[in-house]
Amino acid sequence: MRNLQIIQNIKSYLLDFWIAHVDQSLTDTEYLHEFQMIAKQEFKMKKVEYLKLEHGLLCPLPNSTLQALPFNSIASYVEETHPLSETSAKLINKVLKIDSDVIILNDEKDHIFALIIVENTPEWQCFASTPYVKELETLLSSLILSLISKEKNFYEAKLNGELYEMTAIFHSTMNINTILEAMIQSIKRTFPQFKSKLILSNDQDRLQIEDVEVFDYLLERPSTIEAYVSGEITSEEAKDINNYLLNVPIIGKQGIYGVLQIFASPNYHFSSKEKKFLSHLAQTSGNALENAKLYHQSHRLVADLQLINETSQRLNMKLNKEEIITFLTMQLKKSFLPSEICFVFKSHDGYQYMGDTAAFFCEENASVYKEFIATHFEKSMEPLFIAEFSQVVAEKTKYNSMIVVPIIINEKVQGYCAIFHVDSYYFSFDSYKLMQSLIRHSSLAISNILLREQLQEMIDRDHLTTLYARKYLERYIERSMEVDDFGAFILCDIDDFKKINDTYGHQTGDVTLLMIAKHLQGLVENQGICARWGGEEMAIYLPNKGLDETMALVGKIINSIPQVTSPPVTISSGIALWRSDARFTYQRVFKNADVALYEAKNTGKNKYCIFQGPPINEKADA
Repeated sequence: MRNLQIIQNIKSYLLDFWIAHVDQSLTDTEYLHEFQMIAKQEFKMKKVEYLKLEHGLLCPLPNSTLQALPFNSIASYVEETHPLSETSAKLINKVLKIDSDVIILNDEKDHIFALIIVENTPEWQCFASTPYVKELETLLSSLILSLISKEKNFYEAKLNGELYEMTAIFHSTMNINTILEAMIQSIKRTFPQFKSKLILSNDQDRLQIEDVEVFDYLLERPSTIEAYVSGEITSEEAKDINNYLLNVPIIGKQGIYGVLQIFASPNYHFSSKEKKFLSHLAQTSGNALENAKLYHQSHRLVADLQLINETSQRLNMKLNKEEIITFLTMQLKKSFLPSEICFVFKSHDGYQYMGDTAAFFCEENASVYKEFIATHFEKSMEPLFIAEFSQVVAEKTKYNSMIVVPIIINEKVQGYCAIFHVDSYYFSFDSYKLMQSLIRHSSLAISNILLREQLQEMIDRDHLTTLYARKYLERYIERSMEVDDFGAFILCDIDDFKKINDTYGHQTGDVTLLMIAKHLQGLVENQGICARWGGEEMAIYLPNKGLDETMALVGKIINSIPQVTSPPVTISSGIALWRSDARFTYQRVFKNADVALYEAKNTGKNKYCIFQGPPINEKADA
């Protein structure tokens, strides 16, 4: 009667619990907790364990002290009929390390799906020797199967609802970040107990989202690479990180865009339903990413074409090199949002860094970039597209992302344009192609400008002395007289230059002209300009210089010329001043200086005279 009362109590308690929670989503684990309470009350048991059979393993509850067991380790036991044989009891006791008995739970096909390990108390031994133990097994099997079915239905409904919600989100937006964030949150809601992340191919737009990384072949695990390459779900027992790793490829219609990676506990195995859900989610996300990407690409393509068209129109205008560089700098800043921009051109003594675009290149830590780029373009005319510069040079660097496009003129690298950013993988491949197009369009315009500058330089400079030519000097003085208040014009003539040519030859005469020209440029520097007036005559113009400053400079020139020439020569000079309130013309200024020079020549040479009404004659050392 006692055993009959026990089975009735168990039925009554479990039925009451079922009715009380019929509308709730309780798991088999939660119901087994109630059975533990009954077992302690009815059979004086201190320990009850529940092992669910999954993929050949008997898996305990999460809070259990037991480890997962291979089913075949106790298969010989569970095939025995009750009561326990002595051999089977010893085996189960050895594996589970408790003096125990087992309740076998079978499904409709009489297949074992779980075991309940109970402590072998005297009360239980008494109950287990009766037919009621079989009734208990049938009751618990039926109850647990119902719970599992209910939980499975609820879980599948949850997965389907999640997919429906995600599909609605994906069809309502073309924002890549929104799609990625929605996907991450969906995984977290579905598998809150596991860590997950998205690993996307590096041709995606810049990523600044938590749990989203860029795919790197050098760092990813082999199973992750396999999933990305094959397009199939892969898994791995990652013992080094104590996880079971599942890799789900994110697939669109045109390609694979990355991998969804989930880090489960070592003994967890994803069901076919879960894998199917993840596969659908990844595929839906892949299609949404692809559509958003194509949408942005089309808009970006239109914007890029507009940018190239605008740039081409501006480059066809009559701009100088500085104006082109300023315009291109503005375009690059607007389109690529870089941390630094630099335009560099080759010069006779190395590289010339253009204007304010090269602020970073003046810093000491820029040498690693300058040397790397210069070395590259010594061997190749191909652009540089680097996403992680610190890895390339094996040292920590300020800027990791860089695009460097050469400026090619006459099939030679004449310079380059470089953009940098502190973040790795900042620039996309589309950005790289667009910058190539911009710089190549610009190279022709820059080439034409350089050719014009070289031609103008040939026109503006005397080919022997490299001083400015007379025509350039005339234009320079004419512009000065329009904007300045006063100035000084100086004509210099080498004394007895014909004797130098007759005595030493014309080659020595040319050398003498070169020495004097170089000396004049050194003394005048940025105070004004020097020009060759004709033959052995040279001219100096000093804007906004008064009489005292001009006399001091000319006196210094006359005194120093014999010391810097070999054979030594002397010069005579004529000085003419002008003021804006005296209505001077530049032709009049030239004529006045010529009169003053004639006066210096006729009154002893090696001196200067100033035109100011009656000529003023002064020795240079006065």
